[in-house]
Amino acid sequence: MPVVVPAAGIGKRMASDIPKQYLSLAGKTILEHTVERLLSHPNISCVIIALNPQDTYFNTLPLANHKNVITVVGGDERCDSVLSGLHAVKNTVNSPYVLVHDAARPCITHHDISQLIGHCIDTNRGGILASRVRDTMKRSSADNQITHSEPRENLWHALTPQLFKTDELTAALIKALAEHQRITDEASAMEYCHYPADVIPGRADNIKVTQPEDLHLAEFILQQQHKQQEGSPCA
Repeated sequence: MPVVVPAAGIGKRMASDIPKQYLSLAGKTILEHTVERLLSHPNISCVIIALNPQDTYFNTLPLANHKNVITVVGGDERCDSVLSGLHAVKNTVNSPYVLVHDAARPCITHHDISQLIGHCIDTNRGGILASRVRDTMKRSSADNQITHSEPRENLWHALTPQLFKTDELTAALIKALAEHQRITDEASAMEYCHYPADVIPGRADNIKVTQPEDLHLAEFILQQQHKQQEGSPCA
């Protein structure tokens, strides 16, 4: 099964001159950790990476020469990059299903990927990895004054990978873009087009590196995962 990895962003919140996917993490770039983790899963056939047209970093990585890595030109928004990757899926591997995963989530485990794939194939429905909301949720006004508490029952943090039928996700993204909908992840496009999708409980340590302090946490998580697996890819 192919995975589309949108990696055309610059990660403004990281306060770095280098796009966050190319920041160093435990001796490799974040992107290398992410893609290598994906490619080491037995059910993943290739990774399609959507790059910024001005990207000058990717071709310096060993990853650029991997036989199961395909690159495409990404767009200004995440959904543009994902669409570019989906067209490559159609034109190359032509898989009925596709995964989409954040470039900045290097701590994804094989177990969670397998759970997601197994559930979606068995049910013939799309799905996303997600973690239950544990904290009390507050709604605020525009000036940050608390207005009320949100009940956390049935609230989830959306994670990636997200898995959908290739044709349905492509159609949903095209429709949502044409109708100027705000698309924050693939599931939001599927919701807009009324395609069914499930949440599959995933590990909370599948973090997205967004802030500078996340680098240290991601490095710690990777170290712990490698210890648990005695140096093998996280199962």
